[in-house]
Amino acid sequence: MENSNNKSEFKHSYKPLIFSPQLQEDRDVMGKLKETGKVLFFDTFELQLTELIKMENPKRKLTLEELSEKKADYYAASEKNSSENGNWIYYPWRNTVVRILEEKEFIRLRTVRNRYKITEKEQEQLQKQIIGVIGLSVGQSVALSLAMERCFGELRIADFDTLDLSNMNRIRTGLYNLGIKKSWIVAREIAEIDPYLKVTLYDEGVTESNMDDFLMKGGKMDLLIEECDSLPIKILSRLKARSLGIPVMMDTSDRGMMDIERFDLEPGRPIFHGLLSDYGEEKELLNILPEKGREIMISLLQFENLSDRVKYSFGELGKTITSWPQLASSVLLGGAACCHYARMLLLGQEVNSGRFYVDLDKILNLNEG
Repeated sequence: MENSNNKSEFKHSYKPLIFSPQLQEDRDVMGKLKETGKVLFFDTFELQLTELIKMENPKRKLTLEELSEKKADYYAASEKNSSENGNWIYYPWRNTVVRILEEKEFIRLRTVRNRYKITEKEQEQLQKQIIGVIGLSVGQSVALSLAMERCFGELRIADFDTLDLSNMNRIRTGLYNLGIKKSWIVAREIAEIDPYLKVTLYDEGVTESNMDDFLMKGGKMDLLIEECDSLPIKILSRLKARSLGIPVMMDTSDRGMMDIERFDLEPGRPIFHGLLSDYGEEKELLNILPEKGREIMISLLQFENLSDRVKYSFGELGKTITSWPQLASSVLLGGAACCHYARMLLLGQEVNSGRFYVDLDKILNLNEG
């Protein structure tokens, strides 16, 4: 959220700074960073340029002499000195600067291995989409998959929590991030993959008071991926999304359970596929949560369809564990599945509402032990 007392300091906690070597003031900043002796500089521009030229000449393998000639042509066409090409990206949290290709060339090269799995037209279409992710455990894997495939123009991520050691059985990060906000960790990793991607943070999480901003500020969201632990927010976010015609996805990281709710196509569709209809009017669900929250959660998850080990864990809540278990393999599978179906949905391919399972054990007819 852009409401920090010191906006600049807040942004620098997770946003890279982009400097152009063509601008004198930016060159001055780079000079000052070098003078500190504390900032690492990585200039791999020539390596990227070599790969770009090879990509643009796929029919045969270029000789070293031909590569040199094409590089010379590139610099001549740019009408800039070789040192003035590209951009310098400064990552304050790493005290590191990296020189990369300018945005259009960078995107073209970084997505070249997507080609034909994702057409050029589809890639351009995806870069106009706004996706939101609430909850950054499973949501981290979703967000990073979306970023690697470049499936969005803006990604809004929300989580109020900080990283604990127990989170690291399923969140891919390093020990140096303990105590750091999960939203910052995800935004930093995306920036280190692709600094040209737009990521908007709600690092106090999504609440009733900021829900409209999250879904609408700067343009209506095209897809909401809900992965939070809060039952009130699960319900409220769907009610709001439905009123705005925004589709919702959720992976539950047990037996590959995936929920898709096409509120964009079915404005009258009951939330959670009608699984909570026995509890009365949807607008009253939030009022009965204090007394029936556990019962509602069991109905929502369809307890009888959960894996045997997760069923057992429910009986251990508050005894030997504080929350239900999740494994990295299931979380990563869910992140990949959400990304896959998100891409299909945003490209207008057939993705229907419903709950289904990507159950790896069932595929091999394995019994739980």
